[in-house]
Amino acid sequence: MCGITERVEQMERSRTAGTSAGTGTGTGTGNAARTGPSYRTMNAFTPADEERRRGVRRMKLTATGLLLLVAVVYVLATVASHQGAGTWARYVAAAAEAGMVGALADWFAVTALFRHPLGLPIPHTAIIPTKKDQLGVSLGEFVGENFLSGDVVRQRLRAVGIGGRLGTWLAEPEHADRVTRELATALRGALTVLRDSDVQAVVGEAITRRADAQEIAPGLGKLLERVVADGGHRRVVDLVVSRAHDWLVLHRGDVMVAVEGGAPGWTPRFVDKRVGERVYKELLRFVTEMRDMPAHPARGALDRFLTDFAADLQSDSETRARVERLKREVLGRGEVQDLIASTWTAVRSMIVTAADDERSELRLRVRAALLSLGQRLAGESPMQGKVDGWVESAAVYVVTTYRDEITSLITDTVAGWDAEHTTRKIEAHIGRDLQFIRINGTVVGSLAGLAIFAISRGFGG
Repeated sequence: MCGITERVEQMERSRTAGTSAGTGTGTGTGNAARTGPSYRTMNAFTPADEERRRGVRRMKLTATGLLLLVAVVYVLATVASHQGAGTWARYVAAAAEAGMVGALADWFAVTALFRHPLGLPIPHTAIIPTKKDQLGVSLGEFVGENFLSGDVVRQRLRAVGIGGRLGTWLAEPEHADRVTRELATALRGALTVLRDSDVQAVVGEAITRRADAQEIAPGLGKLLERVVADGGHRRVVDLVVSRAHDWLVLHRGDVMVAVEGGAPGWTPRFVDKRVGERVYKELLRFVTEMRDMPAHPARGALDRFLTDFAADLQSDSETRARVERLKREVLGRGEVQDLIASTWTAVRSMIVTAADDERSELRLRVRAALLSLGQRLAGESPMQGKVDGWVESAAVYVVTTYRDEITSLITDTVAGWDAEHTTRKIEAHIGRDLQFIRINGTVVGSLAGLAIFAISRGFGG
């Protein structure tokens, strides 16, 4: 038996070497197909695969040895029966004969899965190597219909209870810390990958486009109307007139020069000086009264002006058009665009700094939010139901929308495998169990043959 085992293993190694050498030749397309990742994966036999193949060879020898045993028993029983042995010899011969038939039938069936029996191109044999691509398509369809259906995915996820499990997990402080760290790392990575110039261009364009699309005059008019109605502008007026009074007190000479410089050249200088002094005193008096008198007529006139201007901003088409033109001019200035672009740089720097600092307000708030979310998920059934529904809907959408792409991964991968190596790989995984079919066929055939012979004898056959 050991010699037979060694001989079979030697023949298997020779056949393997010949097949491997043969796969190195062929057309350019064939070579390209056999050098891809799928081919290399199937072509690579791991130590576990080699151990499985040795187990298959041992089981083949066992099944073949059992076939030879019943054949020898059949020969001996037949000879004994012809030489006048008792009826028992005929029973043994019948059992052995049926055992050989069962063993040969099952040998043919098992061998036909992987190769042509005895090398003969019998139809419907060598099923795996010849039908590999069809099997891949069938496998993809099977997975798509039975594993990637919306009902199956929804039922499985509902049984898992993701919302409750996620809540229990997040409610643990160490888990919340871990998620916070991972989020901070992901955020830093994303901000590092993004090019500042690209983001600045996008942000600038988005702000400019949004501002162009939105008319601002009506909104400004409503805001100004509300401010005037609430008296919010009065503090601004107080500040302006107070600063104007202080300026006039400190810059009397400037006012005098301005007035005298605007006088006609033919007027005497002392007249210009007296006029300048008069103008200065009147300006100072006006500003002082306006500062000190909340009910000053000029303040009322300013209130009416602002009220009318707020109404014009909302309803007057010409005023609104002028505001829009001014808006476009402001947005088009380089200084404004530079300010918009620099905003991203400042925000990015602030976020990166906050993500790096474990005690930053950003990370502390994220951690607190995660803990709160976990506690709510763990203790509130409605919240768990919402999360489960979101997860189920998302998963169902993915499997129903991308089912063909997922199943094509199976079919394309199987199609890229080499038929010979695929056959050997599959045989290494299931061949040992299939050899038990041969053994069972021998045993069951023998018992069936014995039973049939006994029944026929019982009816006088």
